Amino acid sequence: MKEIKAFVSRHRIGDVVHALREREFINVSLIDVKGMLRALNNTEQEYSAEICDKVVTEVKLEIVCADERVDEAVKLIQANATTNQADAGAIYVSDIVFAYRIGTGKEAK
Repeated sequence: MKEIKAFVSRHRIGDVVHALREREFINVSLIDVKGMLRALNNTEQEYSAEICDKVVTEVKLEIVCADERVDEAVKLIQANATTNQADAGAIYVSDIVFAYRIGTGKEAK
């Protein structure tokens, strides 16, 4: 199993989620985060007193899927998250060492 993490513009996340659902990716989580992505325009930026710099609210997308579906998921994210900027986000893929169901304690597949 793999975990895919992607940092996506808030303006593109709806299209990404719809594309993933259409292809039956179900283990998807979304988290609003403050990040350093390049803003599409000045209205997306806000000043963070904690880090003394401008930040953008972006979405961290997390997916857990079978190894053989990673390329498909990455391509869907890339195709639907693009803002036509080279630094419009990032996608990371990691191995899942163990996965267990909370209710049963059995290994999740």
